[in-house]
Amino acid sequence: MINLQAIDNTWTLFLDRDGVINHEKENSYILNWNEFHFYDHVKEALKILNPLFKTIVVVTNQRGIGKGLMSINDLQNIHHNMVKEIENAGGRIDKIYHCSDIENSSPNRKPNAGMALQAKSDFPFINFSTSIMVGNKLSDMQFGRNAKMNTVFVATTHPETPYPNEHIDLRFQNLLEFAIAIQKVHS
Repeated sequence: MINLQAIDNTWTLFLDRDGVINHEKENSYILNWNEFHFYDHVKEALKILNPLFKTIVVVTNQRGIGKGLMSINDLQNIHHNMVKEIENAGGRIDKIYHCSDIENSSPNRKPNAGMALQAKSDFPFINFSTSIMVGNKLSDMQFGRNAKMNTVFVATTHPETPYPNEHIDLRFQNLLEFAIAIQKVHS
């Protein structure tokens, strides 16, 4: 269980993208910027979280590239625009990691911990015991556990997911509810 009071600005926040930051596209992929739609209040949540974490990264499985449905340029365009809007609202994303591999056995595909290890390589000060993974699927929570992180489940797309759950430390309705909970204990 995460003690929200223990979180300080040396911690790292890992965020899933689809279903946490933006609406998922049911049984498909977000293929271009026109299909990308922020959840209400996500930019506000990221503004609140900005000063509370040393590093904020996104880790996202993007099988649509591996399947040839979109290009790496399409993904980079989505992420460029996403980060720009987040920054304009007072938030930040320090780096985005994606895995376009199709095979579940890929070391970089969540729930495997490859993208966490990439982040630690780029930001050597990251300590997984003082990191939180926020996601909307059990595979995100398993990714967090595989990297020895704390986990926060947001019930945006899978509210039926059982809780308490061995893979989930805390559960919130959405990213804003999580951000406000941390802000409250630090104000």
